[in-house]
Amino acid sequence: MTLEVFRAHCAKKPGFSEDMPFGPDVLVFRVAGKIWALMDVDTFASVNLKCDPERAVDLRERYPGITPGYHMNKQHWNTVVTDGSVPAKLILELADHSYDLVRASLPKKLRDGLK
Repeated sequence: MTLEVFRAHCAKKPGFSEDMPFGPDVLVFRVAGKIWALMDVDTFASVNLKCDPERAVDLRERYPGITPGYHMNKQHWNTVVTDGSVPAKLILELADHSYDLVRASLPKKLRDGLK
């Protein structure tokens, strides 16, 4: 998985924006100002994605490349390596899941404005 492929997939989502609030090394994807993905822009060795807590535990048990979110709430975030040990299709699916979780947490007015 490359950053270019990952970014192209994510950039299609309604309300997508990106910035670097933590310095020039960390790229953040947002929806309506809320973070749903973080990654090192230089290496793209991994990406932090929000995840349903029960699913997060299951994924961590099944894939050594999925661990509790680095510098994040360990219950709600996973760090997913991009070295091929986690299938690219699953990484994109988890990105969609993260986006959907954050979007669902937005006030209805904001959600409706993203259509």
